Amino acid sequence: MKFTSTRSVTDADSLSAILRGLAPDGGLYVPTVLPAARDLSTVKTLADAERLALGAIFDDVADDVREDAVANLLAKFPANDPIPLVDADGYKILELFKGPTGAFKDVALSVLPVLMVAASTRAGKRKVLILTATSGDTGSAAMAGFSDVPGISIVVFFPDTGTSRIQRLQMTTPAAKNVHGIAIRGNFDDAQAAVKRIFADPSIRAEAEAVGMTLSSANSINIGRLVPQIGYYVLAAAKLKQTFDVVVPSGNFGNILAAYYAKLLGAPIRTFICASNINNVLTRFIRTGVYDPGETFTVTNSPSMDIRKSSNVERLLWLINDGLANPAAACAETKRLMDEFAATGKYTLNDAARARLQADFKAAFVTPEETEAEMRLLYGNSGYVLDPHTAVATAVARKLGYPQGGVPCVVAATATPYKFPETCERAFGANRLTNPPASFAALETAPITQTTVVDVAGIDDAVRARF
Repeated sequence: MKFTSTRSVTDADSLSAILRGLAPDGGLYVPTVLPAARDLSTVKTLADAERLALGAIFDDVADDVREDAVANLLAKFPANDPIPLVDADGYKILELFKGPTGAFKDVALSVLPVLMVAASTRAGKRKVLILTATSGDTGSAAMAGFSDVPGISIVVFFPDTGTSRIQRLQMTTPAAKNVHGIAIRGNFDDAQAAVKRIFADPSIRAEAEAVGMTLSSANSINIGRLVPQIGYYVLAAAKLKQTFDVVVPSGNFGNILAAYYAKLLGAPIRTFICASNINNVLTRFIRTGVYDPGETFTVTNSPSMDIRKSSNVERLLWLINDGLANPAAACAETKRLMDEFAATGKYTLNDAARARLQADFKAAFVTPEETEAEMRLLYGNSGYVLDPHTAVATAVARKLGYPQGGVPCVVAATATPYKFPETCERAFGANRLTNPPASFAALETAPITQTTVVDVAGIDDAVRARF
């Protein structure tokens, strides 16, 4: 498989794209071709689904490496039905949170370390420093996934305020010497912008190269993080054996984009419903074709979605501008839009791209109050306890009238409610979380090992200190 940047025609193979993380021009790597839609009838398990996704996109990665990646994933999840599809109040809840940190990020961040080691080994066993921005869940999953992986260190930047208490404990208690959690006096957008700028800064890269170190990422800007997420929508399709709609609580847009790629590979998904909290940039974008983050940022009770600049939209721009048919023209248009964004703070799709976007995607948003009301409503109707992010998704689906037409509505349940006990107690007025996972209970007495806090302006120096 060959990859190009979304902004200019480049040529990278799978392991090169994974190792670099971000393309040299600041764009994101995308596959230039996709195989014909696959036959999903042979998919019975999560392992089958991941083999299909990894084999389709990373076909130039050795079979044994892909198998090791799948094995590493399976070792982190329950052996019996690691990603259940549960009926609740008319929805099909796809439980993606059975991994070690209780978030959907555990799937890909159990696969990525194996791919990253293979990439660094091929490059001459270079040291790798992974830089990651998080609004809450990616950080803990990345720290867990890369803990004690030889030759790889990871730095996670997370907002000093805004995460849940459990999310923060997951990022401030890891004891592995190769993982570093750094709080910033800012928000996710600040951290992500700094990380992307560092990747594109030739002087910082040169400093790293001088000591034999390659910079990479564990965010979904890295194609190695995105592709494993395709697997669970392939698995949902295999379980349902019919057309379905999917609703995804969306922050950085990687999860719902993985569903879009799953459709391109054969999953019979009819509509992609993008659910936002009150930081509703994606809702406005899908409805109007104008991406405008605006000036308002709100810390909410669904903190992993408190994002205004969603990186993976750039990959969608490339796709809806005919990237798979005409990569050069799609790169030129995507670069034009990104240049417009850099110059004006917003961009506007052309008419054809907007029509393609709106043909496949629907969107709505809910407030924090509506989120907690939805948690109570769905629990009252079915006895099922949602985390606030998944409640955003079911609330948006309900608001837009899904399920509809007899077509199942699959809801991506992106986190366990045990990550958000304060919100759950406020929503229900009582403790519905009576049996926390042992790893969560252990957080309460674990020593704090990660204590660094920096201003946004100090992120560069914090990275250099890890060279």
